[in-house]
Amino acid sequence: MIVKRAIDWLVSSVGLIVLLPLLLLIAAWIKADSRGSVFFRQERVGRHGRPFRIHKFRTMIGDGAAGGRALTVGADPRITRAGSVLRRYKLDELPQLIDVWKGDMSLVGPRPEVPKYVAHYPPQIRDIVLSVPPGITDDASIEFSNESELLAAAADPERTYIEQILPRKLDLYVRYVRGRTLLGDMRIVLRTVRKVVTG
Repeated sequence: MIVKRAIDWLVSSVGLIVLLPLLLLIAAWIKADSRGSVFFRQERVGRHGRPFRIHKFRTMIGDGAAGGRALTVGADPRITRAGSVLRRYKLDELPQLIDVWKGDMSLVGPRPEVPKYVAHYPPQIRDIVLSVPPGITDDASIEFSNESELLAAAADPERTYIEQILPRKLDLYVRYVRGRTLLGDMRIVLRTVRKVVTG
């Protein structure tokens, strides 16, 4: 939707300007807390299957790739002290406003996955989910805000994610795509803010 894209661009532009002091403070904190770059960039699958590199504040030691895991499970030893706080309050997600501004993402939409897990999408569902730009937040993000804790309690986190969590996320993604409205997006944003504030 043209209106949705215009809103995304306007909100992300204003957000980046208004939040610039906070972003700079967080960047300085990350550099002081551990060695490595300020940003964590990772390939994700965007609209129509087009890959892009997502922006996040780095919350792990180095590039966070130690062990080769794409999932964060419980009290992951790779998470830095600063990263623990940033993750708790979702501040590590703020740089994704850059991706929204560029047009790779939207404020609201299905969360972008890494290619490894997109490969598990059933073809028909994949076409639906990837027909819209991925978002910073959505109903699945709210429902699974404690995903790392759920995975930590699983005997096989990878299998649990693929067989139990991912199907539920896909169901929510499809429901969003088929019924998306601007008012619905506003509701999701408000729910997300409330969830972050209340924990």
